[in-house]
Amino acid sequence: MPSCDSAPSPLFSPDNEVNRRGSLNVLHAISLGAVLAALWMLLSGFFEPLMLSFGAASVVLTLWIAHRMDVVDHEGHPIHLGPRAITYIPWLVWQITKANWDISKVILSPKMPIRPHTFDTAASQLSEVGRTVYANSITLTPGTVTLDTRPDGTFRIHALTNATRKGVEALDMDHRCRDLEGVAPEGAQGNNT
Repeated sequence: MPSCDSAPSPLFSPDNEVNRRGSLNVLHAISLGAVLAALWMLLSGFFEPLMLSFGAASVVLTLWIAHRMDVVDHEGHPIHLGPRAITYIPWLVWQITKANWDISKVILSPKMPIRPHTFDTAASQLSEVGRTVYANSITLTPGTVTLDTRPDGTFRIHALTNATRKGVEALDMDHRCRDLEGVAPEGAQGNNT
């Protein structure tokens, strides 16, 4: 019978964190392998045994190279964003569509009411993946381009019109990207300058 002053069980040892990260990397590798296999089958259209074996070999080789490069992780293959991306992506497509229409009206207007300018805005995302998604979402939306991302979480944005600037300053996209991360910061707000 173990005594009360015995050594802690391996479940609570610091090495368990290493094991947990290792199992997460295996999960990411399996997920990446499934995505690569599905993409290969979709793009090749071949289902003969020889071609399927070539596809399997290319997937295994790609996974091995990705593992050796140490890019199979939460940033290289962000499967943790999957469930929340189901609602974010349609919303982003709608924002891109609306911005396309607005920019088309601006460009086709005889007055050409454009006012190109740059401004800074703060991002409330906590991870690099979240900031990258936010910066790319701004750039994908017509009329705005993310020019620079800074380590302190501020972005330098180019806007074609005042309306596109106000769209970024409304912080709707910022909050949705923060929600996409799945982590709500305590009292963090994006302050614009």
